[in-house]
Formats: sequence, structure tokens, C-alpha cells
Amino acid sequence: MTSKSGTAHAPKSSADFQSVSPVGAPSTRPLPASILAGAPLTALAPMQDVTDLAFMGVIAHYGAPDYFFTEFFRVHAQSRLEKHILRAIDENATGRPVFAQLIGEDLQHLARSATELLAHPVAGVDLNMGCPAPKVYKKNVGGGLLRDPAKIDEILGVLRQAIPGRFTVKMRIGFEDTTHFERILDLINKHDVDLLSLHGRTVKEMYRSEVHYDFIARATERVKCPVLANGNITSAATAGRVLGQTRAAGVMIGRHAIRNPWIFRQCRQAFAQQPVTAITLADVREYVERLYRATQVEGLDERIHVNKMKKYLNFVGQGVDGTGAFLHAMRRTESEAQLFEVCDQHLLAEPDKVFADEPYPGVIARPNCETPSGDADGCSLETVTG
Repeated sequence: MTSKSGTAHAPKSSADFQSVSPVGAPSTRPLPASILAGAPLTALAPMQDVTDLAFMGVIAHYGAPDYFFTEFFRVHAQSRLEKHILRAIDENATGRPVFAQLIGEDLQHLARSATELLAHPVAGVDLNMGCPAPKVYKKNVGGGLLRDPAKIDEILGVLRQAIPGRFTVKMRIGFEDTTHFERILDLINKHDVDLLSLHGRTVKEMYRSEVHYDFIARATERVKCPVLANGNITSAATAGRVLGQTRAAGVMIGRHAIRNPWIFRQCRQAFAQQPVTAITLADVREYVERLYRATQVEGLDERIHVNKMKKYLNFVGQGVDGTGAFLHAMRRTESEAQLFEVCDQHLLAEPDKVFADEPYPGVIARPNCETPSGDADGCSLETVTG
């Protein structure tokens, strides 16, 4: 039986990560080595209010991805590198490299922030050109940049000049449509980007539409750097199918790693043609406990913490039962005791029952129902609803 938990290692600096050169990678800036030599890469997608130090540690316990990406650092004239995001870099104990993500459009301050990040043990600096939250794209940052290839050209040029090491980009296939898609890919080549993470939807499609994997396939053919396929990678089996369809260098997984933190280990098992570990509801109960304790903050009101947990559990519940009964009961809890009582009722009544590899059809995660919509500031659990 394959072990269901992983072991965290001592922190490393970015220079400690051995490098490899996947097909298409610039030879001067090879990517950090994967956990499984020669296998497709895996990465945890950057998610605001999710991919912090605590969550990274929990994911690493169950089987880390090859790469982590931080929440985005907001860049503007008055911005400073957010201390809580820096913790995910400076105190990283997962044994895996962390890329630091920036979001912004001010050339001078993007260059300043990138330079400041190089004083920390980052594996590389990533530019967010994909966040679909209206609050973000209306400021012409994140996914909003995809409307303006000329601006992208300027930003990529400035950042490439400021970053002597790895410079990566995460983007979508367009804003309202894919009119600028090929032009932007050519800019990725022009500015010698080292890794492209591509979500196969437009900004306006948010998380609701089918993922256009054919556009990811077109990108893998057109750009010189490795491409990570992103968007609705629900399981190890899905990862294999998407890689076969797109010929990408690997996969980037977001909300389905919240639902199933074993997914990266399962992907490596599938890539190696080994049996994929089956997860039970008892395993999920242990995950909920671990996540709750890891995200506890001294002085944080219990009800606020419970509501934060509900956002995670909205995704976890998609694999618990096909009726949505767990989700229905969980969403109505108001205290730690109530939350774990519901977990015990639904996860330990049949502890050996297999947790579903894929989300049950029709069981929808609605994390935005836990927090007033005005509290969401973009690309957080409030906006990842599909």
C-alpha cells in the first residue's frame, strides 16, 4: 500500500534546488528538478487567501507538488512586499521551490518589487496575467492586461531585464476572446520567459465554461519555454488525459488540490504507471483536522476561523457524497464543535468508504456564500466558484 502522507524537509534556498532542462527550456535558466525524475511537472496554482505558509505545509504533508506559487504581491507606488506572503517563502519547510507572484502594471514598481524579491529564497518571479476578478481586471492588472499586448510587451521587457534568474508567467487565453492569443505568446518568446502556466479559459469565462485545452496545445507548439496546463485538472486520470491532449510539460492544479491534497502524489503514481492510492473518508477527516489546526491563528475569533474552514470544505464536500448532504450540514455550523460534529457524522460513519476521485456531478462548491461579497479582493476563494 502506498503511504498516504509525505514528510517535510528542512528549508532550502533557491540555489539549493537542483535544475533540469525540460524540452524547450532555455539552457541558461533551467527549471528546478521534479520530484520524480523525467516525469511531467506538477504545481500548486497560486490562490489568494489559500496558498499561504500553512496551506503549503498541509499539502506537503500529503505529497507536495514539484513547485509552489505564492499568493500575489500587489504592486503599486505605495506597495511593499506583504509580510504574510513573504513567510511562505522565507519559512518554507516543504523541501520544494516556491515561485513568488506579482500583480500590477506600474513598470517602475514591478521592477522594484522583483528586485526586492530576489533577496529572498525564491525559485523565480511570476507575473499574474490571469486573475479574472472584476475588482482586479478593472484596474488593468491580472487578466485585464490581456486586452493590451503593447502594455504586456513593456512589462515583460522590464521584468526580464530586472530578473537575472527565472521569470515565469501565468495567464489565460484571452480577455473576452482570443484575438490577442498568438501575439501574446510571441511576446512570451520575445522576452525569454522561462515557464508559462496557461489557464485554458478567457477572463470573462471565469471558472464556468469548459476548458479550451486545444489552446493550451497551441501554446505548447508556439512558445519556446515549458507550459503547464491549468484549468479543471480534477484528478490524476484527468491530468494524464490533459497532458496527452496538450503535450504540456506538466499540470498546475488549484481548487482540486483543496478538495484532494493527495492529488500531486496520485499524479506521480499515475505518471509512473503505479497503482493510485485510494483515499477514504477517514483520511479526509484527518485532513480536515490537520487543516483546521494549521490555519488557527492566536486571537482569531472562532466563528471567523470556522467560516474560513467552510471555504475549504466547500471543495472537499464535492467528493464526500453525491447528494450534497455533507455540504448542506457543514454550511450551517457556527462553532468548532458543530463543525467537527458534522465531519464525524459524515466522514466517520463509514470511515472506509472511498472518497471520490472526481467531484460528484451537480455538487457545487459555493465558497463565496461564507463571506460578504464586498470582502473579496480578487482571485480568492470567493471568486473560484466553478
